[in-house]
Amino acid sequence: MSINPLSQKEQVDKAEIAGNAAKAMVKVVVYIVLYVAVAAVIQWLFISFMPQFGINIVDYIGYIQVLLAVAFGYLIVSGIASFFYWSMRAKYEHATAAAVRNVVKIIGIGALIAAIAGGVAGGAAGVALGGFIGIVIGFASQQVLGQAVAGLFLLISRPYKIGDPVVLAGEDGVVDDVSTLFTVVAKNDGTRVLIPNNSIVGSKIYLKPKS
Repeated sequence: MSINPLSQKEQVDKAEIAGNAAKAMVKVVVYIVLYVAVAAVIQWLFISFMPQFGINIVDYIGYIQVLLAVAFGYLIVSGIASFFYWSMRAKYEHATAAAVRNVVKIIGIGALIAAIAGGVAGGAAGVALGGFIGIVIGFASQQVLGQAVAGLFLLISRPYKIGDPVVLAGEDGVVDDVSTLFTVVAKNDGTRVLIPNNSIVGSKIYLKPKS
């Protein structure tokens, strides 16, 4: 099925898209460089500089490094997600690009937490702990991530559009909205039903003729 072109309201200048994508990647590089520089400075302060003045707080350096990794890691993940968003905007509308950005951010934050946990433990124990936390995060976010991926598939393949009369997951009505996690169907009695996208993908979709 062909992808519908962007509506006039959703269109963004290609030069602006390229510029924003480039800015996102520049931000990622800057965050990485800043993280390495700040981590090195803190390492020098705690290990070499402060002990000269009788200040021995080297035992706390691990906590500072973890906080730095969390802060800069989040900024880096957000920058990468923003790059994916603007890369997708060259071809798809905002909703589809935003779905990709959300999926990338969820996966990135999960990987960040697992990596930090593994690094704190160190060695084989760190690998085991990181893997365990990764599995826990995977199970905890399985449904949300499944809905997000299903929403991305629906936004790209477009089996239905906003305003189409449909029957989805047994709900008869008109498509009111298609987001990353839910498809909203407005029924004849005024009720709006939020249907999880992962319950739609793989099931029958009835497209009714428009009256």
